[in-house]
This record gives sequence, structure tokens and C-alpha cells, in this order.
Amino acid sequence: MAIEKTYELGVLTQDDVVLVRQAVRTAAVDIGFNLIDQTKVVTAASELARNTIVHGGGGMARIETLRDGIKRGLRLVFEDHGPGIQDIQLAMKDGYTSGTGLGLGLGGAKRLSSEFDIESSPGVGTRVTITRWKV
Repeated sequence: MAIEKTYELGVLTQDDVVLVRQAVRTAAVDIGFNLIDQTKVVTAASELARNTIVHGGGGMARIETLRDGIKRGLRLVFEDHGPGIQDIQLAMKDGYTSGTGLGLGLGGAKRLSSEFDIESSPGVGTRVTITRWKV
């Protein structure tokens, strides 16, 4: 698998969430995602960017366009150095929220992705990586 392009954006404010959404949509269009796949990856990116701010105190987003043979995709990495997630299994359950949200962010992002990975250590931070492949 080859990384074709990489973009990094700071994720510190709600305005940054909008910039991440726009950058992800542009990348999805550039590699030929249909409207449904564009919407899915942009929605997942929005949820993860919001989590980076609300729960992680801000961080960064990396957008990578991928090629694996004839297959193309987008990999998104959201990373913060916040308090981390105490119980990842619990945080992944629909309805669980540590704030005022609906509790659909992480689980929803996973369902909208082809691949999903989360790493978190209390006191160190969290990194969520998702990949959506063009079908």
C-alpha cells in the first residue's frame, strides 16, 4: 500500500472541525468516492474531530490518500494528548457518553469506516485511525 498525499491540520476549535470536513470531502472527491461514501467518511471525520477537541483538549488530524494496487482509499488519523480513555470497550458502546453528546461518536465512526483502530492511554492521549476504501 502506498500513501499518495498527506495533509495535516490542527484541531483546536469548532472552526477547525469545519476545515477538516472540507479537506476530507475534497480528498474523497479527488480519489473518486461516490456521494454516499463521501458523506460517510466526512461524517466520521466530523465526529472524530469533535471528540479530539471536546474530550482530548485539541490535537491534530492527518488525511492520507492511499493506493493499494487498483484500490484507492482515505486514511484519517486523529490524535490528542488529552486524558485518554479509561475503558475503550465502554466508550465504543452506543449510548455511552462522557459528556453531553448522544454517545454515537466512536461507534458511529467505526460503522462508517472500512477499517477502525483506536489506541488510548490514560494521561497520555488517544489516537483513532480510520480507513475508507473506494468500492
